[in-house]
Amino acid sequence: MAIGNLVSFRPSGPPSVPPETWAPAHRAARRWARPLSHYLHVEATSGVVLLLAAAVALIWANSPWRASYEHLWHTPIGLTLGSFTFSHPLHFWINDVLMVLFFFVAGMEIRREIHEGELSEIQRAALPAVAAIGGMLAPAAIYIAFASGTTVSGGWGTPMATDIAFAVGIFALLGKRVPAGLRVLLLALAIIDDIGAIIVIAVFFSTDFAASGLLVAAAGIATIFAMQRLGVRRALAYFPAGLIVWAGMYKSGVHPTIAGVIVGMLTPARSWYGERGFASVARKAIDDFATKVHDHAAAHDLVAPLSRIEAAQREALPPIVRLTANLHPWVAFGIMPIFALANAGVDLSQVNFSYPSANVLALGIALGLFLGKPLGIVGACWISVKAGLCSLPRGVDFKGIAVVGLAAGIGFTMAIFIAGLAFPDPGHLSMAKLAVLLGSGAAGVGALLVGRFALKPNTDVAEICVDQAEQSTEY
Repeated sequence: MAIGNLVSFRPSGPPSVPPETWAPAHRAARRWARPLSHYLHVEATSGVVLLLAAAVALIWANSPWRASYEHLWHTPIGLTLGSFTFSHPLHFWINDVLMVLFFFVAGMEIRREIHEGELSEIQRAALPAVAAIGGMLAPAAIYIAFASGTTVSGGWGTPMATDIAFAVGIFALLGKRVPAGLRVLLLALAIIDDIGAIIVIAVFFSTDFAASGLLVAAAGIATIFAMQRLGVRRALAYFPAGLIVWAGMYKSGVHPTIAGVIVGMLTPARSWYGERGFASVARKAIDDFATKVHDHAAAHDLVAPLSRIEAAQREALPPIVRLTANLHPWVAFGIMPIFALANAGVDLSQVNFSYPSANVLALGIALGLFLGKPLGIVGACWISVKAGLCSLPRGVDFKGIAVVGLAAGIGFTMAIFIAGLAFPDPGHLSMAKLAVLLGSGAAGVGALLVGRFALKPNTDVAEICVDQAEQSTEY
């Protein structure tokens, strides 16, 4: 039976509302959801939500209710199974568990670009690594220039880190001005930068490194490879293996969010059926479904053709494309704002400007982030491109690289984390947090201003048509 004959057994079409639904409420919800859905499709919205969450955190941490802010994130949350207990503060569950999903999406984006995008060519793939190295060395050098010979000279690692969440949020605020190649460059650079910061922590500040944990993580990675060779395609089936990778990283002392990057980069970048395969399989399954319905088959006999349609739909696109599309709204409007709310609150009342070496420390960190990051990134990119070692992404010039450099100067969470390890003295730590806040804020504002004036809005006709098509098919 052909697809067209479906009309013969479904003349009236499906009901306008789901079963057991109050129709007036359903229509009202759709009417209100339509503008909300359009609003959430505006890319800059995620950046606005992120920055608003950071502002709330700062106000809350410096308000008369500052004690409740600290108490909330130190609330213990745990899991107990028999004699096994795993309990940590809420802050841990956000930074070390929830943010794994963000790093997972970031890892998939890098994997896709390596497979068929801006990082698929060796010269372009080398650029983020070169930029990240320059962006780590220059801030450290600026800090050492200020703090050398003082009691705070060990804090050189503080301005080296980039906060991926906030940097991506700044680019979201710039919207269509940011070409795809520049966005990928920032994402790749920030991940490499973050890995570099974690290596610095492990080598210079970590005292609890356990190689056995890396063996556990390796077992999880091996399990993922084995499942892929066996043809396992459902994403949820890989959750236990991903959990093993996370547990291994946690046990080793390495920041466990790196597990998200690893699993993301192991996600397959090719589809099984593809567009033509989907059409062929779906057409046969629909014909089979129509035949069974025409023959008044029992409901359980319809499961097989529907399952084939579901499989065809799942395998029409590469897993990295499907998973990224499904997870992006949760990351952009849920995880990242929660992350900002939990980490951007710095109590400024604890800062003492007359503390020994405080000014040196503050200048080294703030200037390292605001000046060192863009100087190091732009300088490293310029040297490598002029030497023929690397190539700029398509549609990107050095004005765009300068915007990347400024956005990468937003240190926030990782910088504050490193500061906590580098400055055991509370007075130095408070000043370090303030310097991170000022340097990161200046870098973020600089990235927005330079981006607004230096980057032209993207007027690509094809992209505009795709956006319009997506909006027209929302309902």
